Amino acid sequence: MGKVIAIANQKGGVGKTTTTINLAASLAALEFQTLIVDADPQANSTSGLGYNPKEIENSIYECMVEGVRPQDAIIQTDFPNLNLLPSHIDLVGAEIEMINLQNREDKMKEALDSIRDEYDFIIIDCSPSLGLITINSLTAADSVIIPVQCEYFALEGLGKLLNTIKIIQSRLNTHLSIEGILLTMYDLRVRLSNQVVGEVTSHFQQMVFNTIIPRNIRLSESPSFGVPALAQDADSKGAVSYLNLAREILAKNGMMPQEV
Repeated sequence: MGKVIAIANQKGGVGKTTTTINLAASLAALEFQTLIVDADPQANSTSGLGYNPKEIENSIYECMVEGVRPQDAIIQTDFPNLNLLPSHIDLVGAEIEMINLQNREDKMKEALDSIRDEYDFIIIDCSPSLGLITINSLTAADSVIIPVQCEYFALEGLGKLLNTIKIIQSRLNTHLSIEGILLTMYDLRVRLSNQVVGEVTSHFQQMVFNTIIPRNIRLSESPSFGVPALAQDADSKGAVSYLNLAREILAKNGMMPQEV
C-alpha cells in the first residue's frame, strides 16, 4: 500500500503547495508512482500543474461529499508517474455540508483507501487552516510534513498544529506520525534565516529534515508555467533541493531510489 503524507501548517505562505508539487514531482522522477491530492479550496496545486480549477468536473470535493470514485476524478498529468486529484472552490463549502455526516472526519480516508494500492506515495496539500478538511487530511495520512519558513515568526502557531496532531493521534488516527519539519525559504545571506535554522534545529532536533529548501526563482516562477521546478530547470537549486528531500524521505522509509 502507498504511503500517504500530508503537507500541513495552518500558517499561510510557508511553502506547502511548493513542497507538495516539487516533492511529488521528485518522487515521480525517481520512478515512484505518485498522486497529489489538492485539499485546499484555493486549488493552487491544481493550477500549479497547469489545470484551470474552474474547468474541473470532478474533484476531491465530489469524492468526499458526493461519493464520486477517486478514479473518476484523478487526472493523469503530463509528467511520468505523477497524477493529480484536483480541487476547486466548492471545497470551501464542504466543511458546512459535511457537518451532519456520520464519520465526517473519515471522508478523505474512505476515498483514498480505495486507490492506495495504485500508488507508492500520495501527497496531500492541506489548506492553511485547522478546519475539517485538514483534519480529514491528517486522519487519512500515515505521516505529516510541516513546512516552516526561515523568517520572523517562523514558529508562530506551530505549537497549535502539533497539539492538533496529538489530538488526532489519540482520537482519530493512532498511526499518524510526523515525517519531519521542513525548513523552507532559506536565504544564506540573511542572518535571520540562519538564526531560525539554529532555533528550529535545537528545539526539534531529529524531527527536522537535513534538507533545507532555499529561496529560488525557479520555485517561485514555475507554477505560472504550470510545471514543477524539476521540469523547468532540473539543475536549479530549488529542484535539486526537493530531489534531495525525496531521497531523504525514501532513505528514512527504507526505499532505495532509482537514478534520475
